[in-house]
Amino acid sequence: MLDLGQIATQLLRRLDPETAHEIAIHSIAYGLAGRGKADHSALKTHALGLTFPNPIGLAAGFDKNARAVRGLAKLGFGYIETGTVTPRPQPGNPKPRLFRLINDHAIINRMGFNSCGIDRFCQNLTPLFRPNKEGHVQAAGVPLGINLGINKTGADPLTDYPALVGRVKSYADYITINLSSPNTPGLRDLQEVDMLSRLLKAIQTAHPDRPPLLIKLAPDLEDEAYGPILQAAIDGRADGLILTNTTLARPKSLTSSHRTETGGLSGAPLATRARDVLKLVADLNKGRLCLISSGGIESGRDILDRLKMGANLVQIYTAFIYEGPAALTRLKQELLQEMSRDGIRSLASLPR
Repeated sequence: MLDLGQIATQLLRRLDPETAHEIAIHSIAYGLAGRGKADHSALKTHALGLTFPNPIGLAAGFDKNARAVRGLAKLGFGYIETGTVTPRPQPGNPKPRLFRLINDHAIINRMGFNSCGIDRFCQNLTPLFRPNKEGHVQAAGVPLGINLGINKTGADPLTDYPALVGRVKSYADYITINLSSPNTPGLRDLQEVDMLSRLLKAIQTAHPDRPPLLIKLAPDLEDEAYGPILQAAIDGRADGLILTNTTLARPKSLTSSHRTETGGLSGAPLATRARDVLKLVADLNKGRLCLISSGGIESGRDILDRLKMGANLVQIYTAFIYEGPAALTRLKQELLQEMSRDGIRSLASLPR
């Protein structure tokens, strides 16, 4: 028997994707999406100097403007990443720009960093958080990540990213610099080693007191590019990598009518490349940086495999879009079952 959340999710799937997304944001913000159960202690995870009740986070892109953080945290995520937020407000690309590939359990988006801008973003966060005795801000009991990007026009990355870090560092448990969205011209060029090194130096010089800093990378780089990027991240005193963003590739297996739309592809078709990139980087990383794996995660087995391959945490997006809050309950139940099958008593015991 379907619960109200599952019924609502099915009804939203009948609407235009962007309209459905807006309704979902408002529903979650007002607490209409329900509340998840307390997590089993075996799922507790430690990374980035933080404690996560479970390793499953919400990837950036769902709550771009930090309007539903409190409600999202109550659904059972181990952590929330909000944004991408840009320095100035911008509408993003023309509509339609969001497409469901239902047969492929995938999504294509070319949103283009539609953002309320950093001023409004911080206004949205301000009433939600209060510092604790140590002066650290907590987001409704789970860690909060804030994902930063640059405007489509008039951007100066070496100035904009440090300025954004300064604006959000009092709210964030960790900060992600997004260098890998395929929908902002020139953004992926910032992954080039020399530019990345300059960018990290600018951030570190301006904000040596910042929270942990992560870099979100694309899956479409050549395999040999990840090693130098990893080393540049380590040398630049970054704390982690998110692997990976959406892909411009279009696997031949796609069957949905929207498969030829331009933009970034997420969901099940990205799983193989996301795993390959994780394995490649984890083998080189040897535990030096925190690794967050994202892309095509649809089961508890997927999660455990990514963690055993070297990820410290995972993020979901497309599975949450298609299944709603029920995805979290299912994934955590399956993860506990897979841990039991593999003789793993707690995620904290996994080697890092």
